[in-house]
Amino acid sequence: MPDNVKFADLDVGATIPAFSKGPITRTQLALFAGASGDHNPIHLDDEEARAGGLPGVIVHGMLMMAVLGQMLTAWVPQSRIRKFSNRFASMAVPGDTINCAGKVVGKRQENGENLVDLEIKAENQKGKILLSGAATVAVD
Repeated sequence: MPDNVKFADLDVGATIPAFSKGPITRTQLALFAGASGDHNPIHLDDEEARAGGLPGVIVHGMLMMAVLGQMLTAWVPQSRIRKFSNRFASMAVPGDTINCAGKVVGKRQENGENLVDLEIKAENQKGKILLSGAATVAVD
């Protein structure tokens, strides 16, 4: 896990390393359902999902958010994350790849820490925004 991100080396507008996961499989959905306790049939059963007006099963929103979080923890240790939030913008389906990106939108010092504010997003392989959000991380 990298821990060599330096405040002085980051400029507003700089990007952080991108992160991708996928294609997402139905096995991953089943495993996530078991791990999270979210057994809502819209994530596991096409018929049930269609009965609810969906095209078929959809990826858990929290699974997509976890992938976005993996982008952050691939860049800095989890202990350095001070804020992580997002808005769910679109649904992903099995077979989608989740591509995550982040950009520095601010730098500040607060309570003795060097903080970097990020704009973050996840999109599918077609460029459709799945999540948009923000994060703040402490760096050296």
